[in-house]
Amino acid sequence: MITYTLDDLCRLVDHTNLKADASAQDMQKLCDEARQYHFKMVAINSVQSQLCAHLLAGTDIDTGAAISFPLGQTSIATKVFEAQDAMANGANEIDYVINITELKNGNLAYMKSEMTQMVAACHANHVPCKVIFENCYLSPAEIKTMATIAKEVRPDFIKTATGFGTSGATVADVRLMKSVVGDTVKVKAAGGIRDADTFLAMVAAGADRIGCSAGIKIIEVLKQRLQTDQVDTVAIDRPYAKVVQ
Repeated sequence: MITYTLDDLCRLVDHTNLKADASAQDMQKLCDEARQYHFKMVAINSVQSQLCAHLLAGTDIDTGAAISFPLGQTSIATKVFEAQDAMANGANEIDYVINITELKNGNLAYMKSEMTQMVAACHANHVPCKVIFENCYLSPAEIKTMATIAKEVRPDFIKTATGFGTSGATVADVRLMKSVVGDTVKVKAAGGIRDADTFLAMVAAGADRIGCSAGIKIIEVLKQRLQTDQVDTVAIDRPYAKVVQ
């Protein structure tokens, strides 16, 4: 059982706006909201890195750039360059989408090389790297394969989804991913997380970060529950956060 304050729960949230038509005003709003709620990160398309890093300067809120988003269908060199460009422009977290085609082709050497090069590029700049699997297109065996590679390569997080696929995060997928990586790599749940109960279920399943655009609504519901119960913390049982042999 792990106890979370409201601020602890806020710090699990990657506050997200990855819309193609997001304006500078939308980014200002996103960053203002992240400041107000003390979210961990704003998740944005890489082209917005410089603006958001400027808007969040002097805070402990990270600027998280999405790389090769949302399809992952670019070369390793392109992904590395995009990540390096985003970091040069102020991004201090990176979420990249794997090359699903090469995974489907059974080219595991490519998948390991891609992950290794992306992690190395991020860690050279002391920036966390998150690997987006896009589980809606993968079988359980493929999810386990990618998680096994991650356990060896050691990105900071493996992540369920972009939110742009045919479906998003599921509790079963988070449990499966966590069962493979254990405490070696953290899990980020993202895609379709829109209410407080789903948020808490993902944390209970082993997620240490939640990517969503509904973070404010979720936190407001949790805040109201704490006030109603006249308590300061939420206790969450995380049996699936333990290593499963």
